[in-house]
Amino acid sequence: MKVIEFSDEHRRKHFEFFRNMSHPHFNICSRVEISELLPVLKSRQLRFSPTIVYCIARTANEIPAFRQRIREGLVVEHESVHPSFTVLTEASDVFSFCTVTYQTSYSTFAQDTIDKIAKMQKQPSMEDEEGRDDYLYLSAIPWVSFTSMQHAMHNNPADSVPRIAWGKYYKEGEKVWLPLSVQAHHALVDGRQMGLFFEKVQLLLSCADFF
Repeated sequence: MKVIEFSDEHRRKHFEFFRNMSHPHFNICSRVEISELLPVLKSRQLRFSPTIVYCIARTANEIPAFRQRIREGLVVEHESVHPSFTVLTEASDVFSFCTVTYQTSYSTFAQDTIDKIAKMQKQPSMEDEEGRDDYLYLSAIPWVSFTSMQHAMHNNPADSVPRIAWGKYYKEGEKVWLPLSVQAHHALVDGRQMGLFFEKVQLLLSCADFF
């Protein structure tokens, strides 16, 4: 982890402008194509959720702004950030948080994710480790092909952990689409980085060469 100091005066003013807003987050909802991914998962008998979590986490880790957090007015940048995502539980009718350490190896990450999901389904938790902000908060909403999204979060002080959600995928013509929502703190992430996130995650989902 390192502290980021903005040498660009305009960048510093941009940071202060959005940091001091009462609701400094913005959200973009779009869709990504998974037409090529689904047949690969089926042929290799791989699970959908760990794969999507991996693709999102890998993409976010490749963009510095998605690894940056605000701490007491300072900007810190983590070497890597780790997905904490929602899973259904057997113990209750509400979800549990499931945190997995990000790893570049898909097979290692996917197996770790499957093991953690199984544990959280039986022993649910709503707690993240106190003092940590090297997370990505992810949500799966597989019942709805949404076109907009708003997350619950703290605003005082404003939380700077990105929120990313995916919905129910659907077929349109010959293509299959997955709704994807990305919410981030505008003092750290702007439209250019958001656009880059969608470009990178789409390339990853289309190539499906990470197995």
